[in-house]
Amino acid sequence: MDKIEKLIQRVQETQHGFLNIQSAADEFVAGRSMNESLSVAERLFTSEAYQVRSLATFILGRLAAQSNESLKFLKDRVSLDDDWRVQEILAKAFDRYCFDNGYEQSLPVIKEWISDSTPNVRRSVTEGLRIWTGRPYFRDHPEIAVQLLSQLRNDESAYVRKSVGNSLRDISKKHKELIKNELQLWDTSNKRVAQTYKLASKFINKKDG
Repeated sequence: MDKIEKLIQRVQETQHGFLNIQSAADEFVAGRSMNESLSVAERLFTSEAYQVRSLATFILGRLAAQSNESLKFLKDRVSLDDDWRVQEILAKAFDRYCFDNGYEQSLPVIKEWISDSTPNVRRSVTEGLRIWTGRPYFRDHPEIAVQLLSQLRNDESAYVRKSVGNSLRDISKKHKELIKNELQLWDTSNKRVAQTYKLASKFINKKDG
């Protein structure tokens, strides 16, 4: 436990960014069994310090592709954390799961999470996989990424809609016509859809030169 306490002390000194916390998680997981790592991560998540809960979240992300219990903890428990910094790490943890598991193989879970009733779960997908078309599978199938994201254009959460709009904007840099054609189908008389449209169409409506 002495080494664990040193890692905790180290991450608690982090005031900006996440790389130090991420590297601490990598150090922790190396050489430890999955069961031990999961047990400690669950305990760390009870900490009052957001840095320690972020450490736990990174650890769970490392385990998730091989541990349904870790993936469930991320979805059911971490998503309810009220610190936005922990939610940023949740997005990274979900992307790590998809990377380790394979993005195409992760489609059922991606669809499950992106349809979840908890806004932070939905956003962990939309934000975690940015830039979507820079990820394997979605690089070759950008239309699938657009389809998944577009279903949240009228999301009740402005937090989620912002992530969706920005993600579609990212994709439009390389797939302008694909995004343009999708946006033409949207009902922008709906205020929430219009907000997402404004973000997604930033480069579409920008005049060349």
